[in-house]
Amino acid sequence: MKSRNNEQQMSFRTRAANFFTAVNKKYFIIYAVITLTVVLSFLSDSFLSVHNIINILRQSSMIAIIAVGVFFTIVSAGIDISVGSTVALAGIIMAKVLVDYSAPVFVGVLAGLAVGVAIGFINGYLVTKRRIPAFVATLGMMGAVRGLTYVITNAYPVSGLPKGIYFIGRGYVGPIPVPVIIMVVVYAGAYVIAEHTRIGRFIFAIGGNEEASHLSGIKVDRYKLFAYMTSGGLAALSGIILVSRLASGQPNAGIGYEFEAITAAVVGGTSLYGGKGTIPGVFLGAIFIAILLNGMVLLNISSYYQQMLKGIVLILAVMIDVARNADH
Repeated sequence: MKSRNNEQQMSFRTRAANFFTAVNKKYFIIYAVITLTVVLSFLSDSFLSVHNIINILRQSSMIAIIAVGVFFTIVSAGIDISVGSTVALAGIIMAKVLVDYSAPVFVGVLAGLAVGVAIGFINGYLVTKRRIPAFVATLGMMGAVRGLTYVITNAYPVSGLPKGIYFIGRGYVGPIPVPVIIMVVVYAGAYVIAEHTRIGRFIFAIGGNEEASHLSGIKVDRYKLFAYMTSGGLAALSGIILVSRLASGQPNAGIGYEFEAITAAVVGGTSLYGGKGTIPGVFLGAIFIAILLNGMVLLNISSYYQQMLKGIVLILAVMIDVARNADH
């Protein structure tokens, strides 16, 4: 009897150890967020104020939304570095539709989203049908889309937007900013797709082994195309939020957003090798980056150091990813 109790205790301990090991590997970012929060709460009295927490969530919302789209492309063993330029062009198109044609707000929003989805479609076509490496295809698209944005605007901002658009980026529902609500809805939808639908399962399978997925009957090109169109559409959504916040369409908007979105996804545990990652991890990665930047602002740290630290964080995250894949 005593021996059986000992075996049960050992079995429980083993299961508990396995559980915490899985949590550590999958959601290591949780500990990073908690540690950074504790450190900054000691260094700055205003860090944990309600106003600052809401500010962090609002500021992180656009990058966090873009990171969801980037997540799907990376999980499919690709990447999308054209999202920053997509933010700018989608915002400019929406602004011009509203200003030049006096269109209703919903028409302008749909036009902006359509631009993002179209850019994603072109990226997906180049990657799947023309077999251009994702990095090269989206790098070329990044330059082409940014150039087109400058051509359309002659490098001047588009102003004079109707006040009806302001609610998207500046509005509140109770104490909660509208961009935060949009972010939560995006993450809820992405979580369902990634974890509970055939689309999510197939994208993970493609990223894990594209050849085996093809032999299993999965329409690889179709699901890769979905990933890139999702990335473009969510980048456009962030562009719409940004235009609403700034009350104008800025041709230089979104510069550097691709770096922060990819960093958020990778820091959150999305493997650059494809086939691995979680939506909650991406969210925590985006929050980590937002807390880090917010903390440096509160501590009056130079923007040059901020840029340097973001680069170091990305390198460390990739090093961890490489080490994890080496273990397997």
